[in-house]
Amino acid sequence: MGRTRRSLFPDSRRQAVELGARLRLARRRRGLSIAELAARVVASRPTISRLEHGNLAVSIAVLVRYLEVLGLASDIGRIAERDEAGAAIADHRLGRPRRPRSRGLADEL
Repeated sequence: MGRTRRSLFPDSRRQAVELGARLRLARRRRGLSIAELAARVVASRPTISRLEHGNLAVSIAVLVRYLEVLGLASDIGRIAERDEAGAAIADHRLGRPRRPRSRGLADEL
């Protein structure tokens, strides 16, 4: 049996296509063909093409190698860097931050 195919939410699909376009532009700016990049990434030309068209079925390992070849590996560290929603949820569950206990004269002796 084949895999069940799940579609992306519209906003996620748009972001994937935009990411693919940025990747394609970065490759072209470096004067690399799909075939040259595929050889360096150790992936097939169709896989690189799918990635550049926003197909998120391509493995994350291919994406990471793609970024490494183009000298953009530092961008990986910025994925999910700002998790404002997660921080708000955690803060709500934990309650308000507590103040540190003030130190009186007796604590210093």
